[in-house]
Amino acid sequence: MGTSLLAEAAADPAVPPAALARLRDFLVANVRHHHETEDEELWPLLTAAAPEAASALDALSEEHRRLDKALDALAAVALGDEDGAGEARLALREAAVEVRDAVHGHLAAEEPVLLPALRERITDAQWKDFSQRVIATTPPVAGHLMIGFLDEVGTPAEVETVLAGLPEPVRPLLDGMRTQAADDLRTLRGTRP
Repeated sequence: MGTSLLAEAAADPAVPPAALARLRDFLVANVRHHHETEDEELWPLLTAAAPEAASALDALSEEHRRLDKALDALAAVALGDEDGAGEARLALREAAVEVRDAVHGHLAAEEPVLLPALRERITDAQWKDFSQRVIATTPPVAGHLMIGFLDEVGTPAEVETVLAGLPEPVRPLLDGMRTQAADDLRTLRGTRP
């Protein structure tokens, strides 16, 4: 969802560069964090529980390395200079499309391997422990966007379940984060309140 939004927003000259940069930085940090936690924590857990999945997980890690190159290219697009705004937006859009396509292709390969292995081999306690570590190490870069995206795709009960692991000092900030996310997402989509 976020990778598609960035590709679309980059083509809209009405979207401020600062909003594009926030979404880009959020995506780079969080997509990278997502696959690093898979490679470093989830894959070893799955391999221990399901050794037959090791080669498929190795192939997914190779896709993560290719995705890192696309993320590096996306992160390298400079957005601050108004003189080169058209070229920067084009470069951002191209890099965002590359990341979007890589993520979508990766998910198509990952879900048939990962979801059955998780259901069949990982206990609820193992999943909870892994999830809490992921939440605790989630990059704070434009964290409000994570809340906004969750609110868009989940029911209130589902979102609360996901956010249950948030550190207590962050919980009072959720309303403000939701407001900021709604504002940013409207701006990125070219819609006004």
